[in-house]
Amino acid sequence: MSEPDYYQTIDKTAFAEYKDRGSKFIAYAFPVLSVDDFKQCVLRLKKEHPKANHHCFAYRLGWDGNTFRVSDDGEPSGTAGRPILGQIDSKALTNTAVIVVRYFGGTLLGVPGLIQAYKSAAAMVLQLVPVVQKPIEVMFELQFDYTLMNEVMMIVKQYGCSVAAQEMQLFCLLKIGVPKARLQEVMYKLEEIHSLTIHTL
Repeated sequence: MSEPDYYQTIDKTAFAEYKDRGSKFIAYAFPVLSVDDFKQCVLRLKKEHPKANHHCFAYRLGWDGNTFRVSDDGEPSGTAGRPILGQIDSKALTNTAVIVVRYFGGTLLGVPGLIQAYKSAAAMVLQLVPVVQKPIEVMFELQFDYTLMNEVMMIVKQYGCSVAAQEMQLFCLLKIGVPKARLQEVMYKLEEIHSLTIHTL
């Protein structure tokens, strides 16, 4: 099986609320590109909901989906993080985090009840955000003289490359992500430009 050229993710945030016997489960979905991005989301929600009993979560990162983490944040083991991750995986998403904030309502829900509640809250919030396909990119660093700027940017735009970082002086440094599906075409075009150096990142 060949490796995919695209991965599925979300590009908007959303939240949804699920209630069960007085307990409130507020689920938030975030597009995240790194563990640091994710940590910012958790900090924000802890500030927004300082009185909540639990902030449970799951995320999956990387176009191959190999980086993931789940947390039950004090709930019985396996009742929160895993069911949340299950919902992310059922939509084959990556670079996606779901955090569920729980306010305890006084009635214990038991293990099956908790699994159901966290699963439902995660499913509800993920129904609110459209799934988007994004190209898997190969990262390169380009170095070139400022006079070549227009030529380079035309190729970047024409082939839908993303710009991760740029330093524009007399000598320019550009970090770009080239969609895997267009890699050969882009490399061919860039290699035609004299005095442009290409480094794979």
